[in-house]
Amino acid sequence: MDIMNLGICMTTHSLPTAPHHIGKYQETDCKRVLDLFSQGMVEHVPATFCHGLKLPQTLLVLLGVPITLLLVSGSWLLALGSNVTLLVILWLLARELWRQYVIMYLQADLVDITKSYLSAHGSCFWVAESGGQVAGIVGALPVENAPPGRKQLQLFHLSVALEHRGEGLGKALVMTVLQFARAQGYSEVVLDTSIVQQAALTLYLRMGFQKTGEYFPDKISRLLDVPTIRLMYSFPSAQEAGR
Repeated sequence: MDIMNLGICMTTHSLPTAPHHIGKYQETDCKRVLDLFSQGMVEHVPATFCHGLKLPQTLLVLLGVPITLLLVSGSWLLALGSNVTLLVILWLLARELWRQYVIMYLQADLVDITKSYLSAHGSCFWVAESGGQVAGIVGALPVENAPPGRKQLQLFHLSVALEHRGEGLGKALVMTVLQFARAQGYSEVVLDTSIVQQAALTLYLRMGFQKTGEYFPDKISRLLDVPTIRLMYSFPSAQEAGR
């Protein structure tokens, strides 16, 4: 399908291999959309914990603290107990990272999805349904402070329900955003993801997104060494114009 021939805000998109329907967000979708968003973020806690566990500084603390306590107190129980405590603290930090992320967006654009995404030209929010259930979501908003001469659209909140992964729905949702962006005259689509969201990161890179930078949005992400990665997709016409 030619990406240039799509309408301004797609209301349907069906996959030939699965009974998915991608349509514009409606108020009746609100609770299910917020639940999917929240659950999807919480799923990253174990991966974040494992990532933090592999850090050299974490391994050093897990080795150094018990040895120090054993040498000082002579108690193996105290030494082993310290490691359990450190692991619990690491888990709580990983959970807090994603808890704060969820709270931040639930108090921002997701407070009123219709107002945030559907009340102005050049933005949209899509919901994928399967069997009457919300199977996936994605949103897109214009970048307010885009570089001079570039019109950018930012992709937000791509999430696919666990039971519908592996069906190509994530790719279909990203394509929906790219098709919308091209039809609206955007030159680039940008997004933020994290190093622990490996499935999403792999999908974006395979679809032609390029890494443009990374940063730590808060102290916990820096402590756990979980940078946010900025990616960008440039349409061919924009790339040729920049040469």
